[in-house]
Amino acid sequence: MPDFVIPPPAQAAVPVAGGGLFPVRRIFCVGRNYAEHAREMGGNPEREAPFFFTKPADAVVTGGADTPYPPATSNLHHEMELVVAIGTGGAGIAPEAALPHVWGYAAGIDMTRRDLQNEAKKTARPWDMSKGFDHSAPIGEILPAARVHDPARGRIELRVNAAVRQSSDLSQMIWSVAETVACLSGLVTLAPGDLIFTGTPEGVAAVVRGDVLEGSIEGVGTVSTRIV
Repeated sequence: MPDFVIPPPAQAAVPVAGGGLFPVRRIFCVGRNYAEHAREMGGNPEREAPFFFTKPADAVVTGGADTPYPPATSNLHHEMELVVAIGTGGAGIAPEAALPHVWGYAAGIDMTRRDLQNEAKKTARPWDMSKGFDHSAPIGEILPAARVHDPARGRIELRVNAAVRQSSDLSQMIWSVAETVACLSGLVTLAPGDLIFTGTPEGVAAVVRGDVLEGSIEGVGTVSTRIV
């Protein structure tokens, strides 16, 4: 056994549909991957190549657990997303060879301190503290890829207190799952345990303490959490 000078941190993990746990190594997130969301955030989807930001592995919130309202913000937003779980690593993966690297899929929510993000944009500073804070990645069970009929299509929806906030289709993604995996693998060497949040459709908005978030992706699964 390694002679660690302090106890090593617990392994972050996400439950798998049917049993077992998927260990989380890193969390990557794609920005502005739906045209209407890009427009509502002031971007131009016709001109943007994929770009990525990260969250720490232990940001995951699983099993429908509560999500604490984070400090240093008064404008916490939800972003409903398809999550890709990498099972086989690699670098420089071609789009046509990308999907076999995917172990499974899940429904997730990219929680965002929007006021911090807006200030970071104005000052050309990193997004880290607006995206990568504690408990910022609620996620449902991971469904093995073999049980997902088509990761390129299906209704993606988020309800807050039973009212629909976001509703779209995976077919509206600008960059497909395969293209996203390929692009990211050209920037870093992907490894088993990596998660990729693939972007959110339009309709992002603020939540407050007491709000119940319920997300679903057709053919993939659900995610739920309560803001406390």
